[in-house]
Amino acid sequence: MSQRRDESSGPRPDPWADLEDEGAKAPIKPLTRQEAQALSAKNPSVSPWRVIAAQAVVGGVMAALVALITREQGFVWSVLYGAATVVVPGALMARGMTSRLSSLAPGVSAVSFMLWEFAKIGVSVAMLALAPKLVPGLSWPALLVALVVCIKVYWVALLWRGRAKI
Repeated sequence: MSQRRDESSGPRPDPWADLEDEGAKAPIKPLTRQEAQALSAKNPSVSPWRVIAAQAVVGGVMAALVALITREQGFVWSVLYGAATVVVPGALMARGMTSRLSSLAPGVSAVSFMLWEFAKIGVSVAMLALAPKLVPGLSWPALLVALVVCIKVYWVALLWRGRAKI
């Protein structure tokens, strides 16, 4: 059974109407040089190379802990390879995105980002597919835990950005 709207209630109010009116009242004001510098100082950027270095350090620390706890070479190599599965493609993308070509124009930068992201995903998938052949005594759980922990370093870097310089 279909419900009909009561025609006597009139047209339905537009929920976006008040937002459009507010936008029309307050024109966008460009920032002054001082305001832009203050905003940039308040929200510092994080270098992708520092994030990758932090991921590599976390992977190394995890491998050292696994070596101390288990004394199993297969687990240690699995953890190192899991960290490398994050670090190597990340370094590839950081290299591509920090190149001079990627910063020519906004459109080129967007396309470059997409291409390097696809390359990063492809290298990650290829490394995971090659893991059984390259890692002696492979432990998938150890590899995947290291991979996830190293990926999560991005979140730590974002949280760290506001508190200290990485």
